[in-house]
Amino acid sequence: MKKLTLALLAAVSTFAVADDELISRPDVQEYIRSTAATHGFSEEYLTSALQSAQTKSNIITILDKPSTGRPWHEFQANFVNKTRINNGAKFWRNNAELVDAVSKKYQVSPAVMLAILGAETNYGAYTGSFRIVDALSTIAFNYPRRADYFQKELTEFFLLARDEKQDFASFKGSYAGAMGWPQFMPSSFRQYAQDWDGDGRHDIWNNPGDALASVANYLNKHGWIDQGDTFTAVNMNADPAPLLADKFNLHFTVDELIAKGVAPISEINTKQPAVLFALETEPGFTQHFLGFNNFYVITRYNKSTLYATAVLQLADEIQAAFQRGDDLKPIASKAKKK
Repeated sequence: MKKLTLALLAAVSTFAVADDELISRPDVQEYIRSTAATHGFSEEYLTSALQSAQTKSNIITILDKPSTGRPWHEFQANFVNKTRINNGAKFWRNNAELVDAVSKKYQVSPAVMLAILGAETNYGAYTGSFRIVDALSTIAFNYPRRADYFQKELTEFFLLARDEKQDFASFKGSYAGAMGWPQFMPSSFRQYAQDWDGDGRHDIWNNPGDALASVANYLNKHGWIDQGDTFTAVNMNADPAPLLADKFNLHFTVDELIAKGVAPISEINTKQPAVLFALETEPGFTQHFLGFNNFYVITRYNKSTLYATAVLQLADEIQAAFQRGDDLKPIASKAKKK
């Protein structure tokens, strides 16, 4: 999920207006009729829900801003830092039995599960304060470029509220409708959210077990390989542009990529599928890498090579900090000036 500055989020949350004309629009009326007929809702329920929704106009402004992705050497520090590392190690130690049980059931690395929760919401510290119905309806009916996707997510949201037997107005999340510690969109919630403790709810907002198991289930269902390779640095003996144009798919094995000019630096399994990607590791300097199956799986969670690399680096650091006991060490205080 894309991150906004706290100042920008605060600005968005202040621009909320009731859209009394929303339900009178023909496209909204058609949405209500078709959704009610297809999924067994009453038209009155959907009408009431959309009447209550507030249009947050600055969300549209944010979506219209051109994407200005930062290079890796700037991006990295926001995710792979002492705070997230130590918080991950501390969470692991305080919930060791739970973390290990989830890891064993889903055959997913405990450090990677924790790294995703750390990258997304710093272990539940920042899950979003927007009503989901407001965020999704704002985009679904006021942003034509993404209308189809967000109308589907709005429907998935109403379905999950019904499944969870909760008031739709009680659900909160990000400005784009992502929810809970894992920041699942409604469709992902309905497909992958888990009820770890069997209490009848998939509480990814407040229940660490449900949140961890949901992330682990997502990765497992997308093909995570236990103890599998992640990524490695390589050199290039040919123009990398054709391969970089398709950096989110595993079309070639390492052997086939070698034939196309990829030169591995270290010994790797050349029979496994891989994808080439590049990171600007220093200003003006680009390093190339091969991402393997588990790297690819994380790009299913968030379609960004920056994100996947950050998660895997953060996971390594959390693992090391946990093993060293960094989270048990007192925070060094600054020496007093005489």
